[in-house]
Amino acid sequence: MIYPIVAVGDQVLKTRAKDIAADLPAAELSQLVQDMFETMYSAAGVGLAAPQIGKGIRLFVMDSGPMVEPDDDDESTTEPLDAATQAAPAEVPVKRAFINPQMLSETGEQWGFEEGCLSIPGVRENVMRCPHIVLRYEDENRQVHEEAFSGMAARIIQHEYDHLEGILFTDKLSAFKKQLLKGKLARISKGDVRHDYRMKFPASGRR
Repeated sequence: MIYPIVAVGDQVLKTRAKDIAADLPAAELSQLVQDMFETMYSAAGVGLAAPQIGKGIRLFVMDSGPMVEPDDDDESTTEPLDAATQAAPAEVPVKRAFINPQMLSETGEQWGFEEGCLSIPGVRENVMRCPHIVLRYEDENRQVHEEAFSGMAARIIQHEYDHLEGILFTDKLSAFKKQLLKGKLARISKGDVRHDYRMKFPASGRR
C-alpha cells in the first residue's frame, strides 16, 4: 500500500512521536514497514518516517543505496533525502527499519549537505550534522540493537530521527533562511507545489 506523504503544515510533523507498544501484532508491524518502504520508493526517497504518512509513532525506514552507490553511466548519485551530492565511495549502503530508536550520541566535526524532504517538495537547503552517531533501536522482530553509523547513513538517520522528534530540516536553518522560506512553505501546505508522488495537504484537504 502506498500512503500519501503528509505535507509541511500538518501538526503530526511537529509532534513528538510515541513509542510502538510491545504488544503490537507482528503481522501488523511487518505490513506497516513493508508499506513504508513501498511508499518511500514510489516517491524516490531514501528515508521515510511514520509521521510523514500521518502516523505519530516511532518508526522510520531507510535505504541509503541511491546516495552511496555510483550510477553505472556517470558515477553520480541519485537524489533524495532528497539531495544531490556524491558520498564516499567506500560507504556501505544501509537498508532497514528502525523501531523505537534512541539517539545515544552524535559526534565529530559537523559537515554541511544540501538536504530536502518528501514532506517539503522543491525545497533544499544546506544543513549541518555530525558525521558519526550511535543509535539504539529495535528491528522488525523487536530485537534490540545498539549500532554506530557514519557518513551518509548517519545523516539520513539523523534526518529521519528528527521527524520522530517533531523537527523538520527547515527548523535547523538560520532565522534569515526561515523568513525567506516562510511564504513558500505556506504555499506548499496549501498544495501549491509541483510533486511527483501522492501527497496530503493540511491547509487544503487535497490529496
